[in-house]
Amino acid sequence: MEIILAPSNLGLRPLAPGHEPGTWRAPAVLMANGLAAAVGAIAIVPLPRPAYTPLAQPGTRLYNGVTMRAFNLELAARVADSHARGAFPLVIGGDCSVLLGALAGARRAGGVALVHVDGHSDFRHPGNYDPAQTLGAVAGMDLALATGRGEALMTHWPGVAAPLVAEEHIVQLGERENRDADFAWPDVNDTAITRIDVFDANAAGPAVVASRINAVLDRAEARRFWLHLDVDVLDQALMPAVDSPGSPGIAPDALLAILRAVRDGGCCCGMSVTVFDPDKDPDGSCAALLVELLGQLFAPARASGRMADMLV
Repeated sequence: MEIILAPSNLGLRPLAPGHEPGTWRAPAVLMANGLAAAVGAIAIVPLPRPAYTPLAQPGTRLYNGVTMRAFNLELAARVADSHARGAFPLVIGGDCSVLLGALAGARRAGGVALVHVDGHSDFRHPGNYDPAQTLGAVAGMDLALATGRGEALMTHWPGVAAPLVAEEHIVQLGERENRDADFAWPDVNDTAITRIDVFDANAAGPAVVASRINAVLDRAEARRFWLHLDVDVLDQALMPAVDSPGSPGIAPDALLAILRAVRDGGCCCGMSVTVFDPDKDPDGSCAALLVELLGQLFAPARASGRMADMLV
């Protein structure tokens, strides 16, 4: 395993004038909390922090669009290099926009499916909002962009045919707002994406959820897939350190069971972890929880019960 540190906050909008989202600090904070040892990483690949601006950039209606593309091109090259050397890339963001660079890099070695674990479907695109009225924040658009919806700046990548992932090869797990009357992107329901919202996931249990995900992956080309974890899929009672916390969420032990079963199905070619904001974690408890969760995911032989201990 190689950890790729992707300290981006480019896909997030400022929460107030003068605010800069703190997700760029997540890689360094998680590393300081022992992430490399927890997951057994053999190499660390740091990317330089890109400059954030809340102002529009020429030629794009996306926050930081030009800068974001350059950053994701570098990330894509790093992921592709990991694959070329037979390593497993674990991309630590940063905001969800890093998913696009990760997928672009993974695609250089062939087709890829996507397991998108997120408390939100991230399906905002010009078909359900007006870019002329507001800048788009890619952290809420990454799944739409991965399916080819949105600016070419973030849908078309060198050496890769668009879209990055075919709809029928995507599972979205964890959406918590789709049953609200004002759900922001109801057109996701009209796609071929397999959707398992948080309510169905919690009612069905980890074994059933994992089985449904694996069934989709079994139909994908060579069963090769990327695993994306936005940590806001956890309940805000346990994970308030994100830009859009919410309830309900998938409990850490259930999430771990799902991710293990999907990973154990075979052909996971990499993983991205996003949206942890250390600025909202003053006591470090959220960082500790994430390191423990990832450590147990990649070192399943460790003593059981540690995740439960973290929640006491």
